Amino acid sequence: MKELLRTNDPTIIAFATALLDAEGIDWFTFDVNMSVLEGSIGIMPRRLMVLDRDLFIAEAIMRDGEIDLGRD
Repeated sequence: MKELLRTNDPTIIAFATALLDAEGIDWFTFDVNMSVLEGSIGIMPRRLMVLDRDLFIAEAIMRDGEIDLGRD
């Protein structure tokens, strides 16, 4: 799996996963349960992962949805 997106904002994760679902791309979020360690203050970013073969198209979907991937 490859990292597509890393963010502290749960609304961006929700929007990104909705876009991926609409295109039939499988995804998985890492670090969702880190809030137990951080005390639910939202400092630990969550990572949205996709299969290696889906990374290129997933990046294009994020660009079309105007989601910043933090890469240049």
